[in-house]
Amino acid sequence: MTEMHDLTALEQAAAIARGELSSADLVEHYLHRVAAIGDTVGAFVTVTPELAREAARAADAAPAEGRGPLHGVPTAIKDLTLTAGVRTTFGSAAFLDFVPPVDADVVRFIKAAGLVSLGKTTTSELGCSLYSEGLVAPPARNPWQLAYTAGGSSGGAAAAVAAGLVPVAQGSDGGGSLRIPASLCGLVGYKPSRGLVSGGPLGSGAFGLPTSGPLGRTVTDVAALLDVMAVPVPGEPYLPPPTPSGGYLAVARQAAPNRLRIGRFTTPMLADEPVHPDCVAAVDLAAALLTAAGHEVVEVPPPLGPEAWPLFEVIWYVLALAPVPPQHEAELLPLTRLLRARGAEVSAGALAATLGELQAQVRLGARRTAGCDLLLCPTLAAPQAPVGWFTADGDPAADFDRQRRFSPYCAIFNVTGEPSVSLPLGVTADGLPVGVLLTGRYGDDARLIATAAQLENSSDGWDRHPAIWRAVDSANVNGDGVRRSAS
Repeated sequence: MTEMHDLTALEQAAAIARGELSSADLVEHYLHRVAAIGDTVGAFVTVTPELAREAARAADAAPAEGRGPLHGVPTAIKDLTLTAGVRTTFGSAAFLDFVPPVDADVVRFIKAAGLVSLGKTTTSELGCSLYSEGLVAPPARNPWQLAYTAGGSSGGAAAAVAAGLVPVAQGSDGGGSLRIPASLCGLVGYKPSRGLVSGGPLGSGAFGLPTSGPLGRTVTDVAALLDVMAVPVPGEPYLPPPTPSGGYLAVARQAAPNRLRIGRFTTPMLADEPVHPDCVAAVDLAAALLTAAGHEVVEVPPPLGPEAWPLFEVIWYVLALAPVPPQHEAELLPLTRLLRARGAEVSAGALAATLGELQAQVRLGARRTAGCDLLLCPTLAAPQAPVGWFTADGDPAADFDRQRRFSPYCAIFNVTGEPSVSLPLGVTADGLPVGVLLTGRYGDDARLIATAAQLENSSDGWDRHPAIWRAVDSANVNGDGVRRSAS
């Protein structure tokens, strides 16, 4: 029997529009699932059931005209993202009781589109690591295999979507933080072009590395949530690229890019690290499907190499210097304290020189791949990592280096500002997900999304689910003892 959470986000909204479901039905269904397995997969730091019920009632009462394609659908907000009136810890015990007075712009847009947030998803402390294992919530675990990490820093968002606790979720990506969890958990994680999604109302732009973006099970769901987020806001530090006619959802539904030249490489960029055969096999499969679809796939050198790492790490140290109340500095994790200590040693002159040299590297990389419309590479150097693996020896410097070797691809495209998406195309011998990374030219999000949707269609879809998907008894989810089907 089809359960509500089996439906995609767009299918749920369509069922609401037809009167077959209500937003209130969906919220109760998902809250039941969150209560049952939310802590098991470490998805949420804070759950807001009463706020969600109130928002669902408002969504159901809203006039039918003017509703968007995700109206009434449950979602969740990453715990790094300001949410007015809701505890937002930034993944840190130093902010355990912090309640922001304002919404981030993306939260405003998500609310305005009629989506209903169930709460705040688990993240790494201040977004500093690619795993989500802190002191304010259970570690974010991969629903496919609970011994493995769901990644970070949008690990809770990925765990929530992959476990069927929400159909889509907001996340953010400053060095792979959407794409890494997507690869690990078998999802689509999309990092938009720099400037497409507002980072406001607070902050300076953080050198253009981080951006909010969508996480979901299908390209069309992700494109629909991107349309919600990609609203131009005056005063942003980066000019947003133009939105395609009909929006990104229309582009994804058409799934019809022109014939493209796609550059393929598997050589890691930020580390001289062996790449797992399963990650290479996923790229090979993607290349074969793209070739069969009529595209030209050619071998190219990676745009940047390990020489970029010393530059990137300086930027990452400085980004760790988020304001923290002095009396709470001791509550930060060892890795966070290490990064902040190193960031404090970077002078203004050294930072300016690093930014200049990094931009020179970006220019050289762009010239190396100038003949390509898209780039194809692994998302990660290995398919999975156990919970606790990065911190196993208690040395934060070794932890940070291990992260670099595990994820030597994603962060380069935060530096370039190009749109980049992890697609769950591969599978290990024991059935765990393996992502591939597809990256477009700066501002050309439409072509990237169209190609991703085409790849999804040609692969016969990848919306698979782990065993925990069926682990929750939803017989009483609606309070009347009747198991309701949305089909």
